[in-house]
Parts: sequence; C-alpha cells; structure tokens
Amino acid sequence: MQMSDSRQIGAPQDVVWAAILNPDVLKECVPGCTEMSGSAEEGFEATVVQKVGPVKATFKGQVTLSDMDAPNKVTLSGEGKGGAAGFAKGGAVVTLAPGENGGTLLTYEVEANVGGKLAQLGSRIIDGFAKKMADQFFTNFQQAVEGPSDEANAEAGDGGEGKKKGWFKRLVS
Repeated sequence: MQMSDSRQIGAPQDVVWAAILNPDVLKECVPGCTEMSGSAEEGFEATVVQKVGPVKATFKGQVTLSDMDAPNKVTLSGEGKGGAAGFAKGGAVVTLAPGENGGTLLTYEVEANVGGKLAQLGSRIIDGFAKKMADQFFTNFQQAVEGPSDEANAEAGDGGEGKKKGWFKRLVS
C-alpha cells in the first residue's frame, strides 16, 4: 500500500527538521504510541497499541532514520511485531522545502505492509487504516510544531487566551 500527500506547516524548515528528529515529538504524533525512546542517530524503539478492524494488538518495534539530508529530506523506516496479530512494517520519505510565509512545505510518500492475522482482514480495511494512521500522524505533527489552530482554540472557548503552545514555542519560551 502506497500513498503520498503534502502539508503546509507554519514554522521554519530547520524547526520542522528538529521536530522530526525528536523522540518526544514523535511519541506525541504517532497514534496509539505509549513509549518512544532512542535517538535519530541510533534509531528509536517504540510501543504502539492499535485496533485494526476486530484485531487489537500491541506492537513493539524499531524506527530508523536514513538518507538524511538536513534539513531537506529523511527516510523513516519502521517494523513492529504484534504477537499473534502479526507484524506491520513500512516507511516514509519526508521532504521539506521552503513554503509560504516563511513556513515549510512537508511532502511525504508512505509505504506500508502487514502480515499475519492482520493481512487476513483484507486490503480495503488495511489500506483505509494505513491512510488514517498516516493522516493522523502528520496532522498531529503539524499541531505539535505549530500549536493548535485558531479554530481549535475557538472551539475550546478560550478565545485564544490560554492557547496551547506548539513544540517549538514550548522549547523557546
């Protein structure tokens, strides 16, 4: 299963690059992630709990970063084993380029594969789940870097007064 998309992130390219390499930011962004440790140089170890159709599993695995061209491009590759549920593996090529208004254009190409009981669910369920996971990760990533949108603050009813800071703003304040 393959997919690609892009997002405009309201932060400078070097800030977005630093966020991609930060295990705390990645843990916050991966849906269902309960643990994330390691470093960009040595790779990360992660524990993710997910329910795919009727199958709920805890995946333990590794994420490695390769083909790093700071701050322009990186390849993230991961593989997780979910016990009796099977395994999931995949990767994403993430490209960063200068975007609008001093922001960053993040483009990604994702490839995912599953095996074991998960593979028996059928491609429609798996493809839909993989797309949802990728979309959720990059939405979470964008919010972690930028902070919540003005609409999210309006929905919270605080008028922006108690605005939650994004990853970068928390770092520098």
